[in-house]
Amino acid sequence: MTPYKPKVKAPDPQLIAHTSNILRQNNITTVCEESACPNRTECYAIRTATFMILGDTCTRACRFCNVKTGKGAPPDPDEPRRIVNAVRELELAYVVITSVDRDDLEDLGAGQFVTVTQALKEALPHVKVELLTPDFKAKEALLAKIVACGADKLAHNEETVRRLSPHIRPQSDYDRSLAVLRYYASHFGGKVKSSLMVGLGEKEAELEATLHDLFKAGVRELTVGQYLQPTARHAPVAAYFSPEFFDKIAQKAYAIGFEAVASAPLVRSSYHAESLGNA
Repeated sequence: MTPYKPKVKAPDPQLIAHTSNILRQNNITTVCEESACPNRTECYAIRTATFMILGDTCTRACRFCNVKTGKGAPPDPDEPRRIVNAVRELELAYVVITSVDRDDLEDLGAGQFVTVTQALKEALPHVKVELLTPDFKAKEALLAKIVACGADKLAHNEETVRRLSPHIRPQSDYDRSLAVLRYYASHFGGKVKSSLMVGLGEKEAELEATLHDLFKAGVRELTVGQYLQPTARHAPVAAYFSPEFFDKIAQKAYAIGFEAVASAPLVRSSYHAESLGNA
């Protein structure tokens, strides 16, 4: 039997060009563009985008991620203003802010999340802001700043199961990510979200165990998608799963108690972020 491989819809070139021009004019980096996300046209059409702050160079080297590794530039004090301008020009109603890992910075980048969020809330109070953060090495003083900055939703991705985590995310840690999510869930008044990839070699029982770990940590919203190998130097795809498999994972998650789940081959961590859980 031929393994199932997700089919990507051809993007609308006019919509892509319009949005890309605004992003370029404001010197904005987005995950949508950097990763050539297959859902970017769909997301742009419903007025959402995922902005990547703190540059395009990550201090970590996860084996699933196509972002380049190295030491980034200092945080740009003009970045919050440019993001506000882009959000206004794109007429976005919901914005996801994420970043590369910046282990080279004293505050690991937490301060820029706070500054960007506060700038958006001050200039465009009607816009909902979701923060998809790194782990900040689970330093509670930094996590507390994120909790208090005014975001509408907080997220941090576990990405894969415990057994595979050291290989796939060698500079991160499965339990440290759970600690971040547990802190967010315990101190933040809004919903907390996480995301998983499948197809890296995990077993279904391991995946279900991870769902239980996330739920116990306080996560109530979840996205699950198919891992797709960015380049030959990245971790290979161990298996492709059918839409029916993703439906089964969603059913398991709901049975555990998750309140909102997006699970399908092309789902990514910010997919339909504005509607998941009616944020």
